[in-house]
Amino acid sequence: MKHWTAACLVGLALLTACSSKNGETNGQNGAGGAAGYGAGGPGGAGGYGAGGVAGRAAPGSEEDLVQSAGDRIFFDTDRSTLSPEARGTLDRQAQWLQQYPQVNIWVAGNCDERGTEEYNLALGARRANADRDYLVAHGIAKSRIETISYGKSRPIDAGSSAQAWAQNRNAITSVR
Repeated sequence: MKHWTAACLVGLALLTACSSKNGETNGQNGAGGAAGYGAGGPGGAGGYGAGGVAGRAAPGSEEDLVQSAGDRIFFDTDRSTLSPEARGTLDRQAQWLQQYPQVNIWVAGNCDERGTEEYNLALGARRANADRDYLVAHGIAKSRIETISYGKSRPIDAGSSAQAWAQNRNAITSVR
């Protein structure tokens, strides 16, 4: 009986050590995906590479982009200008794309729920184009980058709060 109790305690300790706290997941640093975006979203690998090993993505894959450079940048309300943080992420993306010249990407511009559909589609296009233009200015061939605007139709956070809106004002880069 003593062995059974000890084995249960060891098993419980191991399970506790393997669990992660909220916020330590891929999606909390702006790197993973949600709501159908990026590697951590539905249909994505959630941090597992082609070999299925946690933490190691296949070189040149979507997961590798997310882990190495980050896949999204954020914008201020009604703006398509790049913040210093966005430029830092795009600098890492440009370096990553130079390392994998065979990789082509999509850049999707997104908006929060406020404003008309027409306004948000145009703003999303400006955001995607700002992302693309920065990458092109840093040596990435324009022919490797396709842009699309989803306006407000694909929110990351479906809430109606300042925090949700901030998450939804973005441009997301994905491998195509």
